[in-house]
Amino acid sequence: MNPGGPAEAAVRRRTTTPLPAVARFGAVIWPSFFAAGVATTVFFAIVDPVELAQITWPHITITRELGYTIGFFMFWACTFAACLFTALLLSAPDDVGGGSSNRS
Repeated sequence: MNPGGPAEAAVRRRTTTPLPAVARFGAVIWPSFFAAGVATTVFFAIVDPVELAQITWPHITITRELGYTIGFFMFWACTFAACLFTALLLSAPDDVGGGSSNRS
């Protein structure tokens, strides 16, 4: 008989079975997309992209929509990097290095 019971065996199977690459990619891309949307909304509720462009690049004319788009993708890149780094820290050593981590 299993000392931990069927629930513990199910948890053990779940933690040792690697996720498919699509699931891992989705687990990184979706939270970063959501966080970028929230950050864009909050940031551009305070800052006008046209005025920001005039301050930072006075020789370039940027429309408001282009400013929102550039801002969103910049926030998405930052949050994607943070989510990807977290996923790498949480992954098993075998997932990252591709080798075996059998130490005796």
